[in-house]
Amino acid sequence: MKPLSPSSPGTAGPYRLHAELGRGGMGRVLLGTGADGRIVAVKQVHARLAADEGFRTRFRREVAASRKVSGAFTAPVLDADPDAATPWLASAFVAGPSLGAAVAAAGALPPEDVRRLAAGLAAALTAIHRAGLVHRDLKPENVLLAEDGVRVIDFGIARVVDGAGGTALTQSGLVIGSPPFMSPEQAEGREPTASGDVFSLGSVLVLAATGRSPFAGASTAQSLYNVVHTEPDLTALPAELRRIVEPCLAKDPAARPTPAQLQEFVGPVAHSVRPWPSAVHRMIEDQRASIDRLLDGHEHTVVSAPPPPNALASAPTRTAVRPAPPAPPSGRPRTKV
Repeated sequence: MKPLSPSSPGTAGPYRLHAELGRGGMGRVLLGTGADGRIVAVKQVHARLAADEGFRTRFRREVAASRKVSGAFTAPVLDADPDAATPWLASAFVAGPSLGAAVAAAGALPPEDVRRLAAGLAAALTAIHRAGLVHRDLKPENVLLAEDGVRVIDFGIARVVDGAGGTALTQSGLVIGSPPFMSPEQAEGREPTASGDVFSLGSVLVLAATGRSPFAGASTAQSLYNVVHTEPDLTALPAELRRIVEPCLAKDPAARPTPAQLQEFVGPVAHSVRPWPSAVHRMIEDQRASIDRLLDGHEHTVVSAPPPPNALASAPTRTAVRPAPPAPPSGRPRTKV
């Protein structure tokens, strides 16, 4: 967490702001508290986007759609003001590291925990797609490991930035997302679909189980090429996980399972009061302690179980990239973007 500068606004709507949690292509994410002491995460959009009336229209539409998403594994928007001088939205805060941070710090998850993760992500996508949204940026940084289970964050909002009639990024032929976790169709610059979210889910599960992205290359261009043209090496996955992951990573969108079908592949997962490895739960406890120190003297409440969870606890880090190049005649990947 980063302290706010003296020139930073101290409030967003009814919320008092205390620290910066992170920032990304759409804006920055701030830790705040409501009048009732509840801790929230507030996303404020960048000034360049706030000045774009078309953006505000799309932001308003996506916030309204996101409010319709419900479920134990998603992160619904709690409050928002798209008409403010600096548009913002807020969600309840739930302590927990992102999957990416957890794997980097504690290593790959055990197979049973990966199954638990798969079940939660499939349930989250079911709720998101039911609301008419496509996540478009499902990646380890947008998956939180909360003390009572998994949470998918930042859903639906990606569409605001690269929607029809969007910003200069899309108008210049770029795509927004995280190259190693894009679907092939998204990497080629085609419209992301619900099936693309399932492909991204498969990539996230491989990282969770092995500690490595199945498509990450030495460059953005190589990662995009791998997503579109190469088959991932899944030999390190146990058979029980491979039968879940492999269908998700089909290059043909029509060959991928739906989230509901994926839940059937996973099967029942046993309840656990501590669903993650001990190292992950220590990370959760450390994060709670840091917040308590920051807010010492302020009345506050950290929401645990049940949801609503934190929609914005880690800032989005989407990358604007050009679509993946086609396979060159030599068979060697191109490196220029």
